[in-house]
Amino acid sequence: MAINWFPGHMKRTQRQISENLKLVDAVIEIRDSRIPKSSANPDIDKLVGSKPRIILLNKSDLSEKAVNNAWMKYLSNDHTMVLEVNCLKGSGLQKIKPALNELLKEKHDRLRAKGLKKIVSRIMVVGIPNVGKSTFINKMAKNTVAKTGDRPGVTKNKQWIKTAMDAEMLDTPGVLWPKFEDEETGLNLAFTGAIRDEIMDIEDLAYRLVERLQTFYPEMLKERYKIEEVYEDPLQTMEAIARKRGCLMKGGEIDYNRIAVILLDEFRAGKIGNISLERPKK
Repeated sequence: MAINWFPGHMKRTQRQISENLKLVDAVIEIRDSRIPKSSANPDIDKLVGSKPRIILLNKSDLSEKAVNNAWMKYLSNDHTMVLEVNCLKGSGLQKIKPALNELLKEKHDRLRAKGLKKIVSRIMVVGIPNVGKSTFINKMAKNTVAKTGDRPGVTKNKQWIKTAMDAEMLDTPGVLWPKFEDEETGLNLAFTGAIRDEIMDIEDLAYRLVERLQTFYPEMLKERYKIEEVYEDPLQTMEAIARKRGCLMKGGEIDYNRIAVILLDEFRAGKIGNISLERPKK
């Protein structure tokens, strides 16, 4: 499946991130806990370098806890801390301020030694489209200053937002990159909604999702859709699910578009179960 997605505003955002890094003390990068590798823009690593960073594994309630723990250990280093969060519900966000204080301790100590009593950190928030950046910022600011939506590309312009934790946050539009390193990365992003459905072949995408799920989570598929078995051919599994859900047209033919939408929506909402599509290399 060929997936291409690189609007002009994303190129401008890369430039903005590079130009504004000198203005901030640290970076908060939001990733999707179901795909921590695929949802990590490789350009962000290059741009951020060794600047203090917190990686938030968002939507952590939709993925496997043990796999989340493995990613937290794998991604952490001397200048990067990793936290599990759910930006929509607000869970885990209380750990961000202590993490920032730890990462910025040396700088804060120097400022206090110079007599500065109130320290306000400036933080850049980055991440791919539809990963939950605006929802996160709204939670931290306790209002709806940033636009949110269930489709990628809602945030388009730079904006500074005051928060209740002695920090100002710089929101940036979600950024994907010009070329995915492999097909699996593109599929993972499409499965989780980081790429707009409007430019995808939804039926083919749902087929590929069923193919993945019946390989790694067959029991979840059977339980959710009350099917007796998964078949060697994912199309047969998809058709069995369609019949159980009544996705049929006149004459009993399968309504592939309808079942495709259902499968993708229910996966993204976590209704099939806690699913991790990626695991760290050992």
